[in-house]
Amino acid sequence: MNELAGVWTLVSFHTLDEQGGVRPGPLGDHPAGLLFYSEDGHVAVHMMPAGGPPDYLSYAGTWRREGDRVVHTLTVAARAEWLGTEQTRSLTLDGDLLTLTGSSLSTTDRRVLVWRRLTGTAPLVPDPRTGEPA
Repeated sequence: MNELAGVWTLVSFHTLDEQGGVRPGPLGDHPAGLLFYSEDGHVAVHMMPAGGPPDYLSYAGTWRREGDRVVHTLTVAARAEWLGTEQTRSLTLDGDLLTLTGSSLSTTDRRVLVWRRLTGTAPLVPDPRTGEPA
C-alpha cells in the first residue's frame, strides 16, 4: 500500500466517450484537485473547476490495491447514490505520476485522471488560470 500513500494533486481530468473520443472532464479545463491515500487504507478525493465552485466533487472512505487496480469504498460522498459503492480504477504509476482510469460515477463515459505526487512544500493545487504549479 505504501507505494500510493501520500498526497497527490490533479494534473488533468479527461472523459473518453463510447467511441474513444477525448474531451475535457466534467470540471472543464485545468480543474484543481487533491487525492489523499493514507498508509492505513483511508482515501479522500476533492476536485473542483479551475474557478472554484459551484461544481465540487468529493468523497472519502477506504482504499485497497488489487494488482494494477485500486478500489475505493465510499463511506462519505457528495451524492447519496455514491454512498457504499466500490469504485474500481485501473492504475499506472510512473515515478511521481499516477494515472487512474475508470467508469464515471454518473454516466457511461470513462474518466482518465492524472495525479502528481506532492512532496515537501510543493503547492497543493495548480494555478487555476494555467493548470501549472502555482
